[in-house]
Amino acid sequence: MKRYIALFLVLIAAFGLAAGGSSEAADDGTVLIGVSKLLSHAALDAVEVGLQDYLATTDMQVRYDFQNANGDISTAASIAQQFDSENCDVVLGIGTASAQALANVFTDIPVLFAAVTDPVDAGLVVSNDGSADSNVCGVSDMNPVEEQISLLHEITGAKRIGNVYSSGEQNGVVLMEQAQAACDKLGLELVPVAVSNSSEVRTALQSIIDRVDAVYIATDNNVISAIATIDDVCNDAGIPLFSADPSGIDGLECMIAWGFNYHSIGVATGRLIEDIIVNGANPGEQGTVFLTDPADFELWFNLDTAEKLGFTIPQEYLDTAAVIIENGVKTER
Repeated sequence: MKRYIALFLVLIAAFGLAAGGSSEAADDGTVLIGVSKLLSHAALDAVEVGLQDYLATTDMQVRYDFQNANGDISTAASIAQQFDSENCDVVLGIGTASAQALANVFTDIPVLFAAVTDPVDAGLVVSNDGSADSNVCGVSDMNPVEEQISLLHEITGAKRIGNVYSSGEQNGVVLMEQAQAACDKLGLELVPVAVSNSSEVRTALQSIIDRVDAVYIATDNNVISAIATIDDVCNDAGIPLFSADPSGIDGLECMIAWGFNYHSIGVATGRLIEDIIVNGANPGEQGTVFLTDPADFELWFNLDTAEKLGFTIPQEYLDTAAVIIENGVKTER
């Protein structure tokens, strides 16, 4: 397990990040930040909280306009137009579609993204290293997909991995393709099923649940927002569930979760905003931030679910866990 985490950190560190335009705050010194969130679920909500928590520790005077697109791309575009009419000093898109909508409207103020898996593929930045000609930068939530699926396979022996993904969300497609590549490399079979919105998740998963040995759910916003439904389907079928987003599984029976603490992504986004507003950094030259500190990741094991399903979690994995659930008690370490 430690080997996988170390490998992932080396890989994402290779992307690097650049430092570097400036945005002027309102005449009274207050900075208006427009925050457009693709939809509400535990991870994206945690980004908002992390952003506010960090900026509250600075000397900046900040006002926020928080807007939720409720998973609708046309609504995300309307929110961008609303922020334009409000003369925001900085805009932030949490989730790929919201960030894309903002980048399509704003060219003269800083546009930040958060919780975007592949900002280059999404067309938000030309390079993760940044560009002085751009006004866009942000924080990625690129997960170690291959290492996550490998961990699931090692613990469960699963050879056929079920995956639900959003066919209309760039983030979802990218993550499905990464899961497919990981399964191909590991000699496993990925059984994907597409949805267009979260209301389709239950029926979609039920259509493949009898053909898989385990289910892997990535940080696909529409899908992860239905994690409780996914948990129900997996429990009914006696199939282990792995979530790449630990933030939404508290109180569920999900057996394994390993991924970002999304509050940390919000904090990192707040640091970018402070650097741009206070220090006059060029937003485009900031590029893409990839979190590399192991403290920004959390590994969860539900030993009650593992016992019910007949699996044993090796001690070497338990030793690296941030959260263990046993006998109905959640222990944070």
